[in-house]
Amino acid sequence: MIDIAVLNLLNAPTREERLANLAEVLKTTVFPPAVPEYINNHIHTTYSFSPYSPTAAVYAARMEGLCTAGIIDHDSISGAGEFLEAAKLVNMPVTIGMECRVSMDGTRLEGRRTNNPDQVGVSYMTIQSVPHHQIGRLTEFFRPYREARHVRNRRMVERINALLPEIALDYDRDVLPLSMAEEGGGVTERHLMYALAKKLTAQVGRGEGMVRKLTDMGLTLSEKQRAQMLDTEYFFYEYDLLGILKSAFVPKIYIDATDECPKLPDMVKLCGEIDAYLCYAYLGDVGDSVTGDKKAQKFEDDYLDDVFECLKEEGVKSVTYMPTRNTPAQLERLRGLCDRYGMFQISGEDINSPRQSFVIRAMENPMFRNLIDATWKLIEHETK
Repeated sequence: MIDIAVLNLLNAPTREERLANLAEVLKTTVFPPAVPEYINNHIHTTYSFSPYSPTAAVYAARMEGLCTAGIIDHDSISGAGEFLEAAKLVNMPVTIGMECRVSMDGTRLEGRRTNNPDQVGVSYMTIQSVPHHQIGRLTEFFRPYREARHVRNRRMVERINALLPEIALDYDRDVLPLSMAEEGGGVTERHLMYALAKKLTAQVGRGEGMVRKLTDMGLTLSEKQRAQMLDTEYFFYEYDLLGILKSAFVPKIYIDATDECPKLPDMVKLCGEIDAYLCYAYLGDVGDSVTGDKKAQKFEDDYLDDVFECLKEEGVKSVTYMPTRNTPAQLERLRGLCDRYGMFQISGEDINSPRQSFVIRAMENPMFRNLIDATWKLIEHETK
């Protein structure tokens, strides 16, 4: 995590202020050497959910020694322009893309769980290496899907209020101001949980009072989570709280996403037209969650061969995965299937929490050299 004072400057209210502040910060900044193995193509920003604006994300990535970085936001590529401008100031090559949920209706994976903790029949996919002149096209394509998500978000806020009437959460007053929705940013369940976290903290405070409140809400805290709630001095206390809420409380209020999820054939067609990579995001069965907001759960491992057959049938030619989030056995199997089906392999580990490092240490392993090479191919492809 970068210095809080610097972070505040780089998270200023407007894009122009953020970039101007970056230019000033750089006058006194000495970056560490860039490490050729340190790449990360899946960094979330405030245009979905993150403590980092696009400008702050670029600075933080470079400050940790990354030689390149990539922006990925949910349902939105609206932060990409700022990300590219900040990268020019920092003199770091970057890649741009976005993430979305895709309906698998009509495919062999219809009604089956893949990589989505909350819903069957809907898969997370990324659109990587977007040619820069296609940013506007993607923004407009996903506009109605973002609007549909607002409708569902409001219904989930109603469910929160039914369970916790003393909170009186308001979507327009409490949730939207935490997002970049007015500038084409996505609004996710994390925004709902962050708004709830803020209301809970305002109501009962930090420490023992919060532990009691969460217990009264029917949540069972692990020792790690309890310690986080007792750490009343942590600057990002409410981020830890939202992680707890997302894992334990979202299932109580979740409503299946339908109208906000484009169908797979439409996504294959779109990415072909804009010349971007549509990637299936492999998750794999989860044990202990790295980010603390995913419970232990089974995903696509039991029928991974079927997943690859589906991707082949539907015209998806790329897979993205997170090397430090899976076991060696999972990775060996996944990489073998990628080779067998001729899938382009891309890496990236999603950054959306202040406790996370931007560095993917697994990239120091020579076996992942192909993922580093793939990153430079992404950068070359989108700027040709």
